[in-house]
Amino acid sequence: MQAMADRRRFLKTVVGGAAGVTLSYLAPGAALARSRPDPITATALSDRLTLISGAGSNVVALTGPEGVLLVDGGVADRSGDLMKVVNKLSDKRRVHTLFNTHWHWDHTGSNERLSKTGTNIIAHEYTKLWLGADFYVDWQDRQYKPRPAAALPTQTFYKTGEMMFGDEKVEYGHLFQAHTDGDIYVFFRNQNVLVAGDVVSVGSYPILDYSTGGWLGGIVDATRRLVELTNDTTRIIPGTGPVQSRADLQTEAEMLATMKDRLIGLMKKGVGTDDLIANPPTREFDERWGDPKLFLTNAFRGLWGHVRELGGIV
Repeated sequence: MQAMADRRRFLKTVVGGAAGVTLSYLAPGAALARSRPDPITATALSDRLTLISGAGSNVVALTGPEGVLLVDGGVADRSGDLMKVVNKLSDKRRVHTLFNTHWHWDHTGSNERLSKTGTNIIAHEYTKLWLGADFYVDWQDRQYKPRPAAALPTQTFYKTGEMMFGDEKVEYGHLFQAHTDGDIYVFFRNQNVLVAGDVVSVGSYPILDYSTGGWLGGIVDATRRLVELTNDTTRIIPGTGPVQSRADLQTEAEMLATMKDRLIGLMKKGVGTDDLIANPPTREFDERWGDPKLFLTNAFRGLWGHVRELGGIV
């Protein structure tokens, strides 16, 4: 009881350094509170589950008798501030398990730090492969070098898995070739909280990282799968941004399905990328998701990578 009281007091106070903390209980679709530009904020989702934002990506922390379980770890240069917040959540001051929802460095920046303290890092096998690879991402014009051995996941899987963390059942599964080819969800079923990583996007169109296996058809399937996992009271945590509802997720799934059909139709008519950007076929969606240029460019590139399975184009 004392530990729970201490945790509640912590969530109402400001942590030293760069990590400002604001408490609020979020309903689906509610905005995250910020005490100043880009603070690290901790928002209680329940007595044991906390949403931490401002570290480069959303981070979800579950406390238990083993310490803390994290989903994602933000960027490397905010990792120290993130750990100041995490260490206040449990008297164990230990991160027992870390999930990586995919390989991107704004979600895996705490891997090295936590690996050195014995944290078990769980990810899809493809995430481990990308973190250890030397490769070029042309849409970013960036060369990625292999991360140190300490940054690599210590436990990988291919399809689905589950574990108990204290008395909390944690389910996780692969979302094949969506935002990347190694995306996963983590579902805290007792809490009815689903962590979806960057498969769910708020305020901007989803990134389709075709250089590492993401594509429009895959993210259509992934969002449909997430809808199937949820109900009307599920709180959905995107890669960045505020908590979403099932209705929000359904809206994204419908937009993506519409855009897949629309873009395939344009491909069959011989429309090229320049024409697509000059006359975007996304106008009814732009108010919600913003500038479609990167989404359309990457979506078209990804679709061409799957052109034979789409049929009727070549």
